[in-house]
Amino acid sequence: MIVKIPFRVDPLERETTLHVYVPDDYEQRDERYPVMYMYDGHNLFDDGDATYGKSWGLAAFLARYDKPFLVVGIECDHRGRNRLDEYCPYEVRSSILGEIHGKGELFMDWVVNTLKPYIDENFRTYPDREATGIAGSSMGGLMAYYSVIRYNKVFSKAACLSPSLMVCPEQLKHEIKEDWIHPDTRVYLSMGTKEFGSRHIQLFPYLDHFAQLVQPAMTKTHVVRDGEHNEASWEQLNEEYFDYLWK
Repeated sequence: MIVKIPFRVDPLERETTLHVYVPDDYEQRDERYPVMYMYDGHNLFDDGDATYGKSWGLAAFLARYDKPFLVVGIECDHRGRNRLDEYCPYEVRSSILGEIHGKGELFMDWVVNTLKPYIDENFRTYPDREATGIAGSSMGGLMAYYSVIRYNKVFSKAACLSPSLMVCPEQLKHEIKEDWIHPDTRVYLSMGTKEFGSRHIQLFPYLDHFAQLVQPAMTKTHVVRDGEHNEASWEQLNEEYFDYLWK
């Protein structure tokens, strides 16, 4: 079942909604669960909530998956270009997306120091690092990559689907040099062959390059044949990245 919780993001001075998946038998059982934190929470579970009318189908997937989870989906800021600012940790000028006023560092400080303690207090979680992962797509995939580096003492796993790493490559490389990455970290990265037209030829080696940069973390890259830059394509990867990160 999905629990929707209104929540305040104080550092960004905005309201959000948490879309929290809990197993249907949660109330009948007395056990704790690993947690996946995920960006664009409105796009994860219900087509009716999704921006473009199609979700990742995660609720249906998790209901049949052989390992129970809590998934905390954080709804983005839908106003104007605010999502770009919120899902980028650095001030950058992108040739594709223009000027981005990065607020991702502020946002992740809130996730780690406000949201996660709230979830651990109000739900039966395993709060330790080994049972905590993070995931997202596009700019959310960029943020998942950044988060598992910057906050590796909190997150041991990250799924980065169609990650927008090309927005701030030099800043990410510097981040990796500055931060500690535990060798038990797992990072999954994927990109579809139909995402960006002919540019995919340059992006696939880019994906492998960023997988190698986070060593000694364990990584997997996946070039998705006919994969597009949308929720329907990302839905097809649910089992693969869950298996890689958690099994």
